[in-house]
Amino acid sequence: MKKKLWIAFLLIGAISFLVLSPIYAADPIPNIDIQVGGDGGQAGTSSISILLLVTVLSVAPAFLVLMTSFTRIVIVLGFIRTSLGTQQMPPNQVLVGLALFLTLFIMSPTLSTVNQTALQPYIKGQITQTEALNKAADPMKEFMFKYTHEKDLLLFMKYNGYTGNNKPATYSDIPLTVLVPSFAMSELKTAFQMGFMIFIPFLIIDMVVASTLMAMGMMMLPPVMISLPFKIMLFVLVDGWYLVVKSLLLSYGT
Repeated sequence: MKKKLWIAFLLIGAISFLVLSPIYAADPIPNIDIQVGGDGGQAGTSSISILLLVTVLSVAPAFLVLMTSFTRIVIVLGFIRTSLGTQQMPPNQVLVGLALFLTLFIMSPTLSTVNQTALQPYIKGQITQTEALNKAADPMKEFMFKYTHEKDLLLFMKYNGYTGNNKPATYSDIPLTVLVPSFAMSELKTAFQMGFMIFIPFLIIDMVVASTLMAMGMMMLPPVMISLPFKIMLFVLVDGWYLVVKSLLLSYGT
């Protein structure tokens, strides 16, 4: 049986070779040659620019998470799902998508400033790339500095060598290597504080349901199975999504 299969495979391969070989001989596969930039040094400059662009795109998610309001929003939304105990409902895609668009809404004034002062002048050739990056960093620094706790900022400034003598005069003088981790720590702290406040009412419902079941002698019935509908009902009745989104917007003064 195996011998017959091998013979059949060999025959199919031979027939395919005989049929396709004239086609490839008549119309060979063309060589693809991609050249970036012009002649001389322009090609090398263009290649470096593309390499830098790819590098920036690869670290863009890190900038999104650490330099915007995305961290606080997605953590608070995750706390809501965990406190409700609905497992994967809403799905991760819904939570991340909602957090992304809320981030764009909150950051729209800052992004508009970046577009007007840095991006558009750079596209029109009025400023250089270095000047555009410096002008784009100023609005982002202003936003992060506004919502960074002083304790977190002093921590990184201390370990970066800043003392009372060479302390930066304004937020513009603080480097991003100091301001970004300080802002990220402050966002994590604020998000967990908001998550704790969200957990309290649902924790009370779990405790009441568990105590009631124990008093009734239903030791084998999981309290989560009974408390879940009550938690969802409470969240819907108080319009929980509206309150949470409103709290997030107010936390940024929007």
